[in-house]
Amino acid sequence: MSGSTCHSESHGSNLAPKGAPVIALVGAPNAGKSTLFNGLTGAKAKMGNWPGTTVEVSRGAWKTNAGTYDVIDFPGAYSLDPISPDEELTRDLVVECAEDDRPDLVMVAVDATALSRSLYMVAQLAEQAHRIVVIITKSDVGSRYGSEVDVEKLGQVLGVPVVAVDPRRRGNLAAIETVVSAELQRPKRTLRQVHTEDAFELADDRFEWVEQAVAAALSSKEQQEKTASEKIDAVALHPVAGPLMFLACMWLVFQITTTVAAPLQDALDAFFSGPVSDLARSALEALGLTHPFFSGLIVDGLIGGVGMVLTFAPLMALMFLILAVLEDSGYMARAAVVTDRLMKSIGLPGKAFIPLIVGFGCNVPAISATRVLGQPRQRLLTALLIPFTSCSARLTVYVMLASTFFPDHAGSVVFAMYCISIALVVLVGLGMKHTLWRRMGAEPLVIDLPVYQLPGFRLALSVMWVRLKGFLHTAGGIIVATVTVVFLLQSTPVVSGYSFADEALPTQNSVYGAVAEGISPVFEPAGFGSWSISGTLLTGFVAKEAVISSWAQTYQLDDVTDAAPEDQASSPLANAVRQDFTQASGGHTIAAVWAFMVFLLAYTPCVATLAAQRREIGVKWMLAGVGIQLTSAWILAVIVFNVLKIWF
Repeated sequence: MSGSTCHSESHGSNLAPKGAPVIALVGAPNAGKSTLFNGLTGAKAKMGNWPGTTVEVSRGAWKTNAGTYDVIDFPGAYSLDPISPDEELTRDLVVECAEDDRPDLVMVAVDATALSRSLYMVAQLAEQAHRIVVIITKSDVGSRYGSEVDVEKLGQVLGVPVVAVDPRRRGNLAAIETVVSAELQRPKRTLRQVHTEDAFELADDRFEWVEQAVAAALSSKEQQEKTASEKIDAVALHPVAGPLMFLACMWLVFQITTTVAAPLQDALDAFFSGPVSDLARSALEALGLTHPFFSGLIVDGLIGGVGMVLTFAPLMALMFLILAVLEDSGYMARAAVVTDRLMKSIGLPGKAFIPLIVGFGCNVPAISATRVLGQPRQRLLTALLIPFTSCSARLTVYVMLASTFFPDHAGSVVFAMYCISIALVVLVGLGMKHTLWRRMGAEPLVIDLPVYQLPGFRLALSVMWVRLKGFLHTAGGIIVATVTVVFLLQSTPVVSGYSFADEALPTQNSVYGAVAEGISPVFEPAGFGSWSISGTLLTGFVAKEAVISSWAQTYQLDDVTDAAPEDQASSPLANAVRQDFTQASGGHTIAAVWAFMVFLLAYTPCVATLAAQRREIGVKWMLAGVGIQLTSAWILAVIVFNVLKIWF
């Protein structure tokens, strides 16, 4: 039934019109399904929760010569036997629906390098009344590694149309349009009859059907030598060399991030602090708005806040691009295998690595990604651990502090913070395992190891842009709101003799200063009990990106987040922060800085993360998580300061 899939009628500017034929796109993880979806729908895709669930799906309009189709990209699944909420949604909407409410057509992405495993879902779908089109992906990769798929023979055996495409390079996508248009003219039909209700016999029958199809369609060349993937995996999956290779890759990511993006950040800084700010001041003067309140709010607050977020863009874009390249190359699947033993030590399956690694980009989508885990307790534990993964918002603060206090080793200091983050995940996970979930076991890791391939530059850029856009969209509003609130608090006096937004008002005598002064004694044991340092942790609770802008507003100096590391180290803001830490720590500056960074790492990431946790695990566990984070952060910061001050 066009426009209905058990039953969703959400349509908008990014979606197909109401009544358009619904195409369900399904397939195993790493089969190229999402890449195919992006190739078909382009920029007209929209991601959101399926109505009545917490499961996210992508949905978009595919415009063809025959009309517009409503394409739904379902979560990756190996079969229609669900072991997670994601897979359960796929089964409910594709199989459990009444026949008239099922998608008009099901498109199955099948990996040419794992043909047998990918066709099992086709066997299941063929037992129901469906229109099915099989899309063979990664044919070029399969050919390089000795296997050729005969598309015509495979289609004859399966009894459904089969098209081979290269979605990474958008090759042969037009052929899908032709096949889908023709298939939609045919009635839905059942291709396989089920002759038994015994689950094991039925599974054997499906596997036999799949093997017959594979035997007819797949020709394999004799492989006398190890493939390139096997040679690389001898190192990448080695119990000793594998973890070392993973750490080396991550170190390289952060070295590049802290150095290469600097020139672009400088250019954006000059643009916002120069022409944009000057234009805003001129406009205010022309309008007669000369009171310091307007220039402070609009220029220093709003423009400064937006500018700060946008100057993060090169830093974030570079990191997202590198991680996209690692994912597309096939290496990230190996990283999951390498970390499997570590995950099991804290009672989690190896694929818990997936949401945890996403957390190093942003904690919000990482918490949503816990849906790939089968057991509710595993999803809960992972959602509680994700805030200890150091998200990209914290990265900007690390870079500023590392450039200020460790200018010759900034990249290594940032890398060390990410190593500490991994250690925190393990230690807190062990603590929870032996207290809250003593009986929770871990499942064996089942994951595809795709063959290595050269990353597609266009695909990597597309993934980078989607993630960067999500970061800017999430951070932008929060940062602007936070900077504005901080400005208003710092403009409101708590002592007599000053008016609102008085330029002569010392920040310490404002509402902001009074609140910061009130909490500062809590941090004296950690070496940063200064109101001007601890006050930034309040704004950091809203969004970590706001920490540096709060410092800039507190000291009434320019924000240097967007400057090159060497310029950050010698800036007036850096000098003020350096002096503040020295005074607050009684001369143990380095120890206090490390303690501050550890606290910043361990305490609650941002309000957006809390909202994601509330949605996934409920208010009770969200609040429990906040308690664990704040307690862990304070204890660790105190320990770090008191240990390091012996040497520094």
